[in-house]
Amino acid sequence: MQEHKLYINGQYVESSGNEWLDIINPATEEKISKTPKGTEKDVDKAVEAAFNAQKQWEMTPNIERGKIVRRLGDEIEKNRERFIDILQEEQGKDYELASGEVDLAIDYFRYMSEWARRIEGEIVPSDRPNENIFIYKKPIGVVAGIIPWNFPIFILARKVATALVTGCTIVVKPSQHTPNTTMEFTKLVHEMKDIPDGVYNVVTGVGSAIGNALATHKKVHMVTMTGSIPGGSKVMEAAAQNITKVNLELGGKAPAIVTKNADLDLAAQNIAASRLANNGQACTNAERAYVHESVADELTEKLRAIFESKKMGDPRTDKEISVGPLVNKERLETVDGMVQQAIQGGAEVVTGGAPAEMDEGFFYKPTILTNVTHQSNIMSDEIFGPVIPISTFTTLDEAIEKANDTVYGLSSSVYTDDLNEAMRVVNEMKFGETFVNRENFEAVQGYHAGMRQSGLGGADGKHGMEDFLVTQAVYMQYKTDDQQ
Repeated sequence: MQEHKLYINGQYVESSGNEWLDIINPATEEKISKTPKGTEKDVDKAVEAAFNAQKQWEMTPNIERGKIVRRLGDEIEKNRERFIDILQEEQGKDYELASGEVDLAIDYFRYMSEWARRIEGEIVPSDRPNENIFIYKKPIGVVAGIIPWNFPIFILARKVATALVTGCTIVVKPSQHTPNTTMEFTKLVHEMKDIPDGVYNVVTGVGSAIGNALATHKKVHMVTMTGSIPGGSKVMEAAAQNITKVNLELGGKAPAIVTKNADLDLAAQNIAASRLANNGQACTNAERAYVHESVADELTEKLRAIFESKKMGDPRTDKEISVGPLVNKERLETVDGMVQQAIQGGAEVVTGGAPAEMDEGFFYKPTILTNVTHQSNIMSDEIFGPVIPISTFTTLDEAIEKANDTVYGLSSSVYTDDLNEAMRVVNEMKFGETFVNRENFEAVQGYHAGMRQSGLGGADGKHGMEDFLVTQAVYMQYKTDDQQ
């Protein structure tokens, strides 16, 4: 069993503490590695290293930083199968999704590398004679990147590639459940001799302790975190002590509206894909469906056929398996508790509705619930498991009102062949993303951001990159010949 170390200032180092965290394969419940339970002292060393490296890295020409970021993507590609296997082992992804995540991480490094020559300022007219106003875009500084367990290599890429290309240094804190992909990536960084020491650092440990130490550190200039609302709230509270910028993606409760004018086969295929992707453990997953009463029975039957056709098991043993385990026993129990509460409240089980009968691992049956009221907890609280509750509606006004009635505001979707209906939903939905007649998943050149309690700031594309920059205005006066 592999024992990891921290990575600080270009070196693998022991933690100042003496406690360890066991990493568990969620499909087999086997211990697969150990990581140090980092301490505040470890965080301080990592931040100091990043802070000391910041000036040199910031002064490195943009194009050189871009070349390094692209090479990181190339190095992941050379080790593609290794990363796929690690993802499946520590997180439980099926082969198609694991390979897709690794390919997306590769693409993300390559895409972000191309921004090296596109980070631009402006020249603004002045109200005064003999003056120009220059608007500079500069790196924000030391970034703390807190990585979740559900997409550990893609979101690592999202944070690391963007930080490095903009001239920021970074301290990465991987999830305590899925650190192995981060540590494998760290090997690639360590072997690339042209990345200065201290530009990239890793501290493993418990989220509450390490996240708090990073967010309260006076030499951290931005905390970018993907996680839960409670976790994000704690990061904001900690960061407020030093007025540190936060960039947060905090989950979602994505509604899928299916109108009477929808292509029901298309809707069923894409809602199933959006609900079961990553075993239901994605912030953009379709978490609840609002279906017009005239087509609800037909859509439900189509969904049932798809859900029941899915093969479940350890995804490392069979590439045909498309539903793997939940990340741990706690998640399994939480999902089942929400389903049982909904059933007690009158929901009807179309399929699933219980943990899978497996000899080992944390598996939950793909589940469809009907007769679910909009007021049910399972329609308002994030499930993060392979469960879709269905509620019916009569008018589109009703569907939009129910969809918007949430503290979340990340992703949403609508299925209709009526352009008027589609445009109404797009214009009236209060979500950062709305997908029309397609599955829920963002593009690297788009903008992934939420409203309300789904977060602050965003990622991807030009607008996500700019979150890692600060703006400096320079008022430049000059003399004319008669003034000299």
